[in-house]
This record gives sequence, C-alpha cells and structure tokens, in this order.
Amino acid sequence: MKSSEIRELSTKELEERIETESTLLTRLKLNHAVSPLDNPLKIKQSRKNVARLKTELRKREINESSNS
Repeated sequence: MKSSEIRELSTKELEERIETESTLLTRLKLNHAVSPLDNPLKIKQSRKNVARLKTELRKREINESSNS
C-alpha cells in the first residue's frame, strides 16, 4: 500500500485497515511458525503496512491537537 493511497483514506478507514492488517500479520506469523511460508517477505510487507497506517493516524492526531 502506497503512502498516497493511505493519505486518501478517512480516519475511520485507517483504523479499520490497521485492525485488519494487524490480524493478517498475526496470522502470517503463526502460520510461519507452524510451517514455513512460500514467501516470508509477506510478513515484512504486512509489518511495514501496519507501521505506515499507524504513522498516518498519529500524524492526523497531532494535527488535530495542534489545530485545537
């Protein structure tokens, strides 16, 4: 997911995406622990997506608090 796509999302959509990506990341980690994944880089990509989403959400929180 690109940062330009993330910026277009609403705050509610961001929170939903964070939840789904976190769930996916947990599932990938568990599956990888049981049996190796075909592409273990999916874990890395998922982790980075969660970080990007959380960063954008935090940026919006800071902007809201500074505008108030």
